[in-house]
Amino acid sequence: MWGRRDRTEIVCIACGDTLDRTDAREYDKHGDRWDRIDKEFEYLCKPCHRDLCHHPRRGLESLLVELDGESSSARRFVERYYDALDRSLDADGGDERERNS
Repeated sequence: MWGRRDRTEIVCIACGDTLDRTDAREYDKHGDRWDRIDKEFEYLCKPCHRDLCHHPRRGLESLLVELDGESSSARRFVERYYDALDRSLDADGGDERERNS
């Protein structure tokens, strides 16, 4: 695997620790870390990266931004998220987990 040789310091977006770029993992909020054209990455330390869920998150970031645009309680935000998720699953023809099992 090709590695970067710079010793740039970064800040983990999850825990706030400062560390060398070589000791971190790239995080792409759009879920496509391989398409690097005109893209700036955020970084996670290795322990925080291991704690992440690594399942596909097709459209998750844009959905969360859309739902966050309306001010409401945390409970209402979660209710709207589940409603949107149900609509998405219905539109896709079912639960992706069922198709992959």
